[in-house]
Amino acid sequence: MSDQPIIVATDVHKWYDKFHVLRGVSLTVYPGEVVVIMGPSGSGKSTFIRTFNALETYEQGQIVIDGTELSHDLRNIDKIRQEVGMVFQQFNLFPHLTVLQNITLAPRWVRGWSKPKGAEIAMQLLERVGILEQAHKYPGQLSGGQQQRVAIARALAMQPKVMLFDEPTSALDPEMVREVLDVMRSLKTAKISADNNQMEAGMTMVVVTHEVGFAREVADRIVLMDGGILVEEAAPTEFFQHPKEERTRRFLSQIL
Repeated sequence: MSDQPIIVATDVHKWYDKFHVLRGVSLTVYPGEVVVIMGPSGSGKSTFIRTFNALETYEQGQIVIDGTELSHDLRNIDKIRQEVGMVFQQFNLFPHLTVLQNITLAPRWVRGWSKPKGAEIAMQLLERVGILEQAHKYPGQLSGGQQQRVAIARALAMQPKVMLFDEPTSALDPEMVREVLDVMRSLKTAKISADNNQMEAGMTMVVVTHEVGFAREVADRIVLMDGGILVEEAAPTEFFQHPKEERTRRFLSQIL
């Protein structure tokens, strides 16, 4: 793991009118780390990770992604968005495009890939997420779990340095949750190399989720947010077995 952080968020504040949704949140993430953010609804966790690729603005503080400060400069925003993939609660696939077309659209427009190169890498990714046979189907022909795996493959096709997941299983039926989490587990030890299109170790991930089993098994660190602040930050064993903060203990008593 590199000693140079890939995400540095420092004293980040955000308001919705008079509502102070982020109240001085700071977080540092290193390459290859998996950081899971947990917390009750309305705690600011989804808003926080959406600031990492300018889907949400922030009014105070500083966010630096891979050495580039996230500011109002559109050139910086574009640069960061090329390096940060995101998977949402809803799949956001284009219904009129096939799975293969959904995955290759952005790399062809943004990276300038040829159609054959895009198709080759897309097929590799579909095999990686376990749905190679669905390449020529449309999103409406797939289950929710399959659609979310397409969304993950689509984000990976841009060869990002960081993957953000905003409650990626919350819209799925329970039996579909595991197949998506299994793909995310595989990313902990496998990411796309920008140099040779091969898998190499350690995708950096920031994951907002309530999936305790995933957090225990995959996270390097777990963060609890509540009321727009970072309450506690610890390795999984410490977080679940020896929480330091009373608010963390109350939260865990409700989900365990």
